[in-house]
Amino acid sequence: MTSSAPVSTLEGWARSSFTGGGLTHDVYEKGSGPGVVLIPEMPGMTPQVLGLAQHLVDRGFTVAVPSPFGTPGQEGTMGYTLRTLARVCVSAEFRAFALNAHRPITDFLRAVAADLAERTPGKGVGVIGMCFTGGFALATAVESSVLASVLSQPAVPFPTSRARRIDPGASADELDVIAARTRDDGLCLLGLRFSEDGNAPRERFAALKEKLGDAFEVIELDSSAGNTGGYGRGAHSVLTGEVRETPPNSAYETREHMVEFLRKNISRKAD
Repeated sequence: MTSSAPVSTLEGWARSSFTGGGLTHDVYEKGSGPGVVLIPEMPGMTPQVLGLAQHLVDRGFTVAVPSPFGTPGQEGTMGYTLRTLARVCVSAEFRAFALNAHRPITDFLRAVAADLAERTPGKGVGVIGMCFTGGFALATAVESSVLASVLSQPAVPFPTSRARRIDPGASADELDVIAARTRDDGLCLLGLRFSEDGNAPRERFAALKEKLGDAFEVIELDSSAGNTGGYGRGAHSVLTGEVRETPPNSAYETREHMVEFLRKNISRKAD
């Protein structure tokens, strides 16, 4: 088995400044086909995040990657991650510790999604959030053009108490809108986590499942002691760091399931 996750570079990505929701950040775009907004995990657009982005491009999507933190293309070392995390944790834009919170960054992400939907084929767009940004993908689904939302190992708010472990990463009002959209607009959501990942607690998905029902599909990869996938108990990044392509492991298979989930829910309606 290959010993590392897929990676890629910034080559071929078009960068532009985008303003929405009162915020301005760079957005990188590449590809053709239905639109997907990929929100980077901490500490930003690392080679592994770009590896996932390129995979989505190769599978026929137009991919927009906002860059609200970090340095695009920089390797995600421990020191770099901690420095970036320290900066964003005190930012009102992200509200990393707040409960039942609206996060201003999601207004920006909704604007990105709406803009992408106007320029790409399909009946809507998808959005993917990972780790620090996992819950952002949930809150972005308030936007009517989002028809598929992927929450991969959502870690915000940081699960330092029971209240934070069950908090979905969106406000109650936002969650009510999202629940209504699952009934009225066909919005579907996909949650991904490793079984022993305390940073993305099981209680968070359980609370979301109770609220959203069958519209919220959960995939939990076994990372318990002696698991057949060979994952360590600290396994966390379902779509990036833990993916092995040769031979394919269960994280790879989960990534492929996500691709089909996106394709099914956002591709153009049949005539």
